[in-house]
Amino acid sequence: MRHKGKLNKWKDDRGFGFIEPSLGGDEIFVHIKAFQNRSRRPVVGELVTYEILTDSNGKPQAKRVVYSGEKLRPVKRTQSRVGFFIATIASLVFLLLVIGLSVLRYLPGFLVWLYLGASIIAFVMYWLDKWAAHNGYRRSRESTLLLWGLVGGWPGALFAQRLFRHKTAKVEFQVSFWISVLINVVALGEALTPSGAAKLAILNGSLNKLMPLIIS
Repeated sequence: MRHKGKLNKWKDDRGFGFIEPSLGGDEIFVHIKAFQNRSRRPVVGELVTYEILTDSNGKPQAKRVVYSGEKLRPVKRTQSRVGFFIATIASLVFLLLVIGLSVLRYLPGFLVWLYLGASIIAFVMYWLDKWAAHNGYRRSRESTLLLWGLVGGWPGALFAQRLFRHKTAKVEFQVSFWISVLINVVALGEALTPSGAAKLAILNGSLNKLMPLIIS
């Protein structure tokens, strides 16, 4: 069932606000991802139509929000499933490639742990940011999310984006994310060259010397 209302509160830096129903009643929470048109930012006072769903905590929130005068597009669930499948395969293939190169001694072992550790941290950060967005808590900085992807956590970040459907519709963020992925992959390619391998060997040797000190 579609409802009509007016956006009477909006926190653009946190990506959520509240809709005042035209027929009266309590305000309805709305997140930026609920808007069908992502090419424009919501503005207080705009008229919208929306559907109401209940979140995991039993609280109502607006979904499939459309600005007044715009048409509602059908849900494309197949595209979401395909995107999730591609992201999962790409993440696993890349991590397996890094592990394989390490086993063949083309890459030092610490890079495997760097990619796996950073991917786990990135995954958890996206999950927490998604949770914070839905519950109105303080969000993670986009620069922090991008940084973890840049240092090697992008496979976990990519998987989390598709699994939680988080940050996938914000064009500016996606452009920055894929630039960070490209930089990371280019850096990894440089590590496979003779000069890059020599630098990594020095770094790996330094880490091996530091580990006993850190453990003790």
